[in-house]
Amino acid sequence: MSRVIALLYLAIKKLRVALVDVLPIIIVIGFFQVAVIQQPIPEFGSIIVGSIFVVVGLMLFVEGLNMGLFPIGETMANSLTRKGSLFWLLTFAFALGFSTTVAEPALIAVAAEAGRIAAEGGLIPGDSASIDRYALGMRLTVAFSVGFAILIGVLRILMGWPIYYLIIGGYIGVIMVTFYAPEEIIGIAYDVGGVTTSTITVPLVTALGVGLARTIKGRKPLTEGFGLIAFASLTPMIFVMIYGLIYFS
Repeated sequence: MSRVIALLYLAIKKLRVALVDVLPIIIVIGFFQVAVIQQPIPEFGSIIVGSIFVVVGLMLFVEGLNMGLFPIGETMANSLTRKGSLFWLLTFAFALGFSTTVAEPALIAVAAEAGRIAAEGGLIPGDSASIDRYALGMRLTVAFSVGFAILIGVLRILMGWPIYYLIIGGYIGVIMVTFYAPEEIIGIAYDVGGVTTSTITVPLVTALGVGLARTIKGRKPLTEGFGLIAFASLTPMIFVMIYGLIYFS
């Protein structure tokens, strides 16, 4: 009985933390609804139920990260590093970046919307097959770019390269490609850089970097274990603009 009470208390505590995280959004929406819009909220009951689902879902998601994704990333990094095979470590880094990105819900949604807007603008045929092909090509391009970025980030940790050299060089590359990319793809390319660093990619990639830094002698997790996400948000801009150059030509 005491165990059940302890679990219930822990669940309530985590639920309260999730509620505090969502509370600023609730306050902002409530303030503008009451003070600015000054109209009754439509389907108020459904909104309340949906908000409860959001809080509970956020609690379960954060707990799942702590119990599953973070330990998996660190364990795989430790195991592959101790195995001493650079090839398999880099292969895992690329595959991790590719697989987590191609399954990213936000990227799927943005790619589908980009395909629909491109069809409405006459850039691609308006049939569903052409729209799906364009969206899939963008998803695969972004996933490949993130896999490549994680591979470079892992090499940086292994070799001890300063992160600012790579970041500055990367943004110089973004600026250079921007001058030649079709204007229709530039905005999308800049947006997908943020879309890739979302719910699935960030926990696993962060755990990979921290796990590597902890395993490799002489590396500090605080200063060298982070930074992989910066590459994951940088390279998609370049790759998607190149995708636009090839596709629209």
